[in-house]
Amino acid sequence: MNRLFYGWIVVAVAVVATLIAAGNRSVPGALIQPLHESTGWAIQSISFATAIGLVLFGLGAPLSGYLMDRFGPRRITLFGLGLMTLSMALSALMTHIWQLNLVWGVLSGVATGVVGGVLGATVANRWFIRHRGLVTGIFGAATSAGQLIFIPALVFWASGLGWREASWIMAAISLLALIPVGLFMKDSPAEMGLRALGAAPGSAPMKITADTGIMHRALRSPTFWLLAATFFICGATSNGLIGVHFIPYAASCGLTPTTASGILALMGALNFVGTLASGYLTDRYDPRVLLSLYYGFRGLSLLFLPFATTPETLLVFAVVFGLDYIATVPPTVALVADNFGRQNVGTVYGWVFAAHQLGAAAAAWAGGAARDALGEYNLAFLLAGVIGIAAALLSLGIHRPSKLAAAQG
Repeated sequence: MNRLFYGWIVVAVAVVATLIAAGNRSVPGALIQPLHESTGWAIQSISFATAIGLVLFGLGAPLSGYLMDRFGPRRITLFGLGLMTLSMALSALMTHIWQLNLVWGVLSGVATGVVGGVLGATVANRWFIRHRGLVTGIFGAATSAGQLIFIPALVFWASGLGWREASWIMAAISLLALIPVGLFMKDSPAEMGLRALGAAPGSAPMKITADTGIMHRALRSPTFWLLAATFFICGATSNGLIGVHFIPYAASCGLTPTTASGILALMGALNFVGTLASGYLTDRYDPRVLLSLYYGFRGLSLLFLPFATTPETLLVFAVVFGLDYIATVPPTVALVADNFGRQNVGTVYGWVFAAHQLGAAAAAWAGGAARDALGEYNLAFLLAGVIGIAAALLSLGIHRPSKLAAAQG
C-alpha cells in the first residue's frame, strides 16, 4: 500500500497559514464601516492605512520569497504568524489614526505579506512537479476560503461584539495557527529523504538555495515586466478596489452590511471553485491564454458594476467576478517557474506579487479618494474595467519556453 506523500501534509499545514493570512488581510474590508462609524475617521483616511498595508504586503513578498528560498518556509511562516498575532492584538487597542497606520498599515502589511505572498508558490514548486498547477490552485482557493470564512465572521463579530473584540478574536486565531506549522511544516522533500512528486527516479534533489543573480537577469527580461504589469492590474482590480470597497459600495446601494458581506462571501466561494479549476487548467493549457480570458472577463464585469445597484444585479456581478478573482495566480506562478526556474520562484514571484500589491494599494486609496470626492465609486469601477481589458491583451505577449526547457529549469 502506497504511503501518503508527505508533501500533501505540508500543503495542508501551509493552507492553514494561508487561510489565516487571508483572514487578517480581510480585516480592513470587513471592519472599515464599523471603524468609520465608531471613530468618525474619514473613509479616505482608513483607506490610506489600508493602502500602506497593501504596499507592505506586497513588498514583504519578495523579502519573504528570498528568505524562504535560502532558509526554508517553516521559520519564515512562524515569524509571519507571530507578527499577525501582535498586529491584531494592538489593533484592538488603537485610539488614534497614527496607530491605525502603524497597525493596519505597517505591522499587518508585513505580517500577511510574509505568509500570504509566496508561501503557496514556494511549497508547490518545492514539493511537486506533477500536479504543480493544481497545488498552486489549492493555495489560491485557500485565500478565497479565507474571505469566505472570515469576512462574514468579522462582520458578525463586529456587529454583535464590536470591532475591537473582532480584532482580539483574530489575534487568538493567528496565535493558534503557530501550532500545526511548528509541528508539521518541513522545508523540502530532501528533509524527509524524498524527491518532489513527479520527479524522475534517480534524479538529483532540486537545488534549494536561490540563484543570487536571478533578479539581475529577471529585471532585464521583458517577460518579467509583462508578468509584473498584468499582476499590478490584477491587484488593483481585485484586492485593492473590490476587496476594500465592495461592502461600502453595496451599502451605498442600500444593502445592509450583513447582506453585502454575504455577497462578498459568495464571491469568495465562487473564487474557491474558479481558482481550483484554474490550477487544473494550468497543468493542461497555455497559461497565457488562460490569463487573457480571466482578465477579459474581469474587465467586462467591472464595466458592468456601476449599473449593478440591486441585490440581484450585485449577485450577477459576484458570480462573474468571483470565478476569476484570483484565478490568475496558478498561470502566473507557472509562467514564473517556467521562465526563471522552480528553485527561484520564491524570489521572482515575490517581486511579481509586490507589483500586485502596489496595484492593490493604489486602487484601495484611489477608490476611497473617488468616493469622498465624487460621492460614488462609478468612475473608479469603469477605469478598473478598462485596465482589466488591457491586461487581457498584455497577457498574450508573455514569453513561454518550451516544455523541455521549462522542465529542466
